[in-house]
Amino acid sequence: MTAKLLTLLLLFSTITLAQNKAKVKTTPYFPTAQVWQHKTPAEMGLSAAKIQEAIDFHRANEIKNPRSMEQSHYQSFGKEPFGYAIGPFNDRGEPSGLIVYKGYIVAEWGEPQRPDITHSVTKSFLSTVVGLAVDRGLIRSVTDTVAGYVPPIELYGQPVTRPADEFGKPELLNLFNTPHNRTITWDDMLRQTSDWEGTLWGKTDWADRPDADPSKWLNRTRNKPGTVYEYNDVRVNALALAATSVWRKPLPQVLKDNIMDVIGASTTWRWTGYRNSWIVLDGQAVQSVSGGGHWGGGMFINAFDMARFGLLTLNKGNWNGKQLISEKWISQATTPTTAQPTYGYMNYFLNTNQKLLPSAPASSYSHIGNGTNVVYVDPEHELVMVLRWIDSKAEDGVVKRVLDAFQQ
Repeated sequence: MTAKLLTLLLLFSTITLAQNKAKVKTTPYFPTAQVWQHKTPAEMGLSAAKIQEAIDFHRANEIKNPRSMEQSHYQSFGKEPFGYAIGPFNDRGEPSGLIVYKGYIVAEWGEPQRPDITHSVTKSFLSTVVGLAVDRGLIRSVTDTVAGYVPPIELYGQPVTRPADEFGKPELLNLFNTPHNRTITWDDMLRQTSDWEGTLWGKTDWADRPDADPSKWLNRTRNKPGTVYEYNDVRVNALALAATSVWRKPLPQVLKDNIMDVIGASTTWRWTGYRNSWIVLDGQAVQSVSGGGHWGGGMFINAFDMARFGLLTLNKGNWNGKQLISEKWISQATTPTTAQPTYGYMNYFLNTNQKLLPSAPASSYSHIGNGTNVVYVDPEHELVMVLRWIDSKAEDGVVKRVLDAFQQ
């Protein structure tokens, strides 16, 4: 009798334990296009005081750059050689942000609905459309050299009759026809280790964040692709043009159809190129978009749409049961670059050894653009946070205060 009783008690305990585990496991929440549910910090077990402290800290640490993006440009990148703007600017808003925990919005401040320029966060959208091309087999492997995928390109708007001083000059744009450029892989371009050489849209590679020593501008030895990391928007724009050639359609349309519409993004985001970045593609004029706002242009987007994208990457490319971009791609994007361990694919800034954000887990990463615009992604805490127009030195302070909210 005692043995039977013990068996029954053991069975009951096993069933109870399984039921408790089932209760703990919850279905991830994903917002619809129409509704994004809000919950108070208290409802989610967070300290409301610490969340408010983080918001106040952000507001107190607005970036000092002017809110006129055109003025801000000419006080910074505009001082570079050939630094004149070729894409659109728009005045920015006030410090704004969102905190998303387990899919729910637990805090928002500023002007999160305002579609501001997001600078190099654009690069994360660019690497995503390259990833989609890999997932679809349009690019066989990121270890392939790019040259074999990109034919000579006709620029749009060329004069019908070429003047005599143009005689003999190339009539088509060849992005990868130098001995060095022919060795560059997609992976090199994605990790900003290509050392691609050339001029695109009136900007030459050496003039972007030029070396302090002018003697190295024109005649330096090229680094073997994959060996040296250098953040360079001319090369990013070359990747965007190469991806446009692969997709044979505008990249904003690729992003809209495959990502943004599915995750319920608004109708207000826009991805622009430059006024001179038009090509002829399959008989139509197509704008090749830029990977940031270095000379104007790039992605203009609101904080809600940025947070949706961050939530997609947090869930390893899965949105409410649909695998929009492969988990393998997200894994590659968050794998440290050998030449720069705090960088993955553009523009995944990794927290390797907690170097970027000492207060955050090493597994966290951020999509970062000038301004500073940040989409912070923290898988350990099921947390996504958007910070716009914050002094970069204050980012860790905001993250620390938000993570402290988990310890109430």
